[in-house]
Amino acid sequence: MEYNEIFKGEDELRRNFYLSYLPRVDKTLSLKNVLTDYSDGVVKGNIIEFKKNANDNNHHLFQVIKYLSIRRIKGKPIPANIIIISIISKKAYLYHSEDYLSSIEKIYSGAPSRNNAGFVAQLPIREIDYSTELGENDLITVLRTCNYTRINLDENCIVGWAKSYYEQKPNARKGDFLGDRKSKIKILGEIRKPVIFKDYINPYKDDGNERFRYLMDKLNDKFLQKNLGAFYTHPIYAKKALELVRQAIARVPEGNDYVIIDRCAGTGNLEQFMTEEELSHCIVSTLEYYEYKVLFELIGDKATIIPPTEKEDTFNVGLVKGSDALQEDYINNPIIKKYVDNPNCTIILFENPPYSESTSAEHQRQDASKKSSEWKKSYVVNELKKEKFRGKPYNDIGNAFIWSAFKYYLRQPTDSYIVFSPVKYWKVQHLVNKKMVKAFAFNRKHFHRNIGATIMCALWYNIEDETTKKFKIRAFDIIKDKLVKGNELPVEKVFSTFSEHYYDKRKYPKDQRIGVCCGLDGLEKTKGVTARPLTNDNVIGYLVAHSSGFDNPDLDSSLLVASRYDGHGFFLNKDNYLQKLPMFAASRFYKYNREWTLRGRIMKSGDGYRKFHHAVKSGEINQFLLKCLLFTVLEPQNHMRCFKGSNGKFYTNQLCLDASNGETIAIRDLKLLNKNEKENELLSIWDTILKFVKQTSSYNPRMTYGVHQIEKEINTFHRDENNKRHPDHPELNGALKSLNEHLKCYYITEILPVLYRYKFLM
Repeated sequence: MEYNEIFKGEDELRRNFYLSYLPRVDKTLSLKNVLTDYSDGVVKGNIIEFKKNANDNNHHLFQVIKYLSIRRIKGKPIPANIIIISIISKKAYLYHSEDYLSSIEKIYSGAPSRNNAGFVAQLPIREIDYSTELGENDLITVLRTCNYTRINLDENCIVGWAKSYYEQKPNARKGDFLGDRKSKIKILGEIRKPVIFKDYINPYKDDGNERFRYLMDKLNDKFLQKNLGAFYTHPIYAKKALELVRQAIARVPEGNDYVIIDRCAGTGNLEQFMTEEELSHCIVSTLEYYEYKVLFELIGDKATIIPPTEKEDTFNVGLVKGSDALQEDYINNPIIKKYVDNPNCTIILFENPPYSESTSAEHQRQDASKKSSEWKKSYVVNELKKEKFRGKPYNDIGNAFIWSAFKYYLRQPTDSYIVFSPVKYWKVQHLVNKKMVKAFAFNRKHFHRNIGATIMCALWYNIEDETTKKFKIRAFDIIKDKLVKGNELPVEKVFSTFSEHYYDKRKYPKDQRIGVCCGLDGLEKTKGVTARPLTNDNVIGYLVAHSSGFDNPDLDSSLLVASRYDGHGFFLNKDNYLQKLPMFAASRFYKYNREWTLRGRIMKSGDGYRKFHHAVKSGEINQFLLKCLLFTVLEPQNHMRCFKGSNGKFYTNQLCLDASNGETIAIRDLKLLNKNEKENELLSIWDTILKFVKQTSSYNPRMTYGVHQIEKEINTFHRDENNKRHPDHPELNGALKSLNEHLKCYYITEILPVLYRYKFLM
């Protein structure tokens, strides 16, 4: 190596190595292909670790072992060879990963490069001096090999391998992956008889799947994930919820028997801490076949399970025949009916219903809202549709369970229902008007969900209650596997929506149903348009702020220069647009408030409309409306953009602060804002942003730019050879980030308190 090479960085030396050797190993490979999972590179069946000087192979090898541990967890093949490259001395040390399998199959915390002292490696299998032509040829020969070390499956990696399996076989079902030797049908599955993974995993030896009891929901194939939802319950929360069950048992009248029904038991998470006496009163069922098998193994000798035994026809395309709680035959199941029809038996339902909303963002992304929601065709959902509730509660499978609990099972005042669910069913949809006795707020993040939010676990008595409008629930989080008590959280009913009281529904004689419609990105959209455009001299934009909840915050909130392609909103008019902007501000609540105790509990409301309209009329909130305007023009979800429409009209963004083509309505009206320090700082950052924008080659002087248009058209990015993303205009990108941070502070301190005061949020 040349002397000056010593002073090059490790990344550059690694890059030079690959540029030299990858064309000799496989000319189709590039840096992007080999740099994966934060390692220095995986080339065919080899994982490589580069060091300028490999002076402690014990340390270096342990670092690679941690990388391989991560790959195993993700369901990725484990290369057979570990190669430590000492770049300056041009030495390559070869190890076999199979010799370190027990270490690879452990779980490590922290960065792989840290805390590696004390590990003792075996001597390398080979030491290759690639400073010679012979050594180079030997190294190339090794790098061309495609061998892998077979790993053993356990609860730490099974989800990763399931994901890899379904990616390679999108139409596969859960049985194809898992199988179960104890079942009547004797499906072995990929894990027991590997085909796709025959070179990567050892066959799983256990006859059943009890080891994966807490992960069965995450092992569902895509069809079941969409159709069944998820109903895993963290053991700590399950144990806490038993307090409510025992409170319900304590209400059983003297001389009465009681039964605890769980129609969606999964693998029995809710029942795992029950006493044998309590389990003897349980009737449990689950729709998914492999969960049914695990449930049977765990509590089959202690509780009543539907069906009681497996028959030849129990397995029904991955489901359990007779266990669909949303069908009429289940409601009439003789085992359950025996107790429900007995006036001397107290009914207690204890459930964490599956959560699968056909209008959710996940369904929208997967284009699956209509074609995968088979549960919406069920008997219970069809009966629920006949009832009159706010909104469309039948779009959520959890609501079908909750409504049917009171409809078909609870009959007497001493009957009870303990249920896990987001609060929306009571708060917004008014699905239950019963007596809520006690409730906990649990963090949804611990239910195998990615984002924290409030899940209410409530004890309902079967007693009518039409008067309660507000109650409090105690928050409990799980931190380091311990239950942590939080504050009491208010939950208040919502009785009206924005559209009922705030949408501008006026019509004008000069209205013309001509023009263009916009997509969510703010540009003209021509396909899939169902809304009608509108043009008149008073219209400056189109605002969407529908839905009480925040399940799809970016879909349920839009601000555009023309009608949104699918409607759901109203046209903003010059004469009263200011008093409509609090709806937009309220719709951005979740972006700036990430606490799990707020998500799923705080919702949009039109209940304060009388107080708000009086305040607008009196002028007492004029400054607040201008603050909402300043927030709106700087918030990136304001997707108003300048463009020339297919009708020949040039659409201009009037709610922005770019005066390059004349004063906008926003600039005109913000002159009336009595600016404080925060507002002056925001405006200063905006001036900096616009200065940087005008310095770029992408700047178009005909455009009147808002933040969103700048982010989409000016603040572009590129990727380097390591696939890392870099801004093309670092100063502009930094200024936009600064704006976002200041806007968050402004929203929380200047906007949010007033939104609460007038019940835009509650």
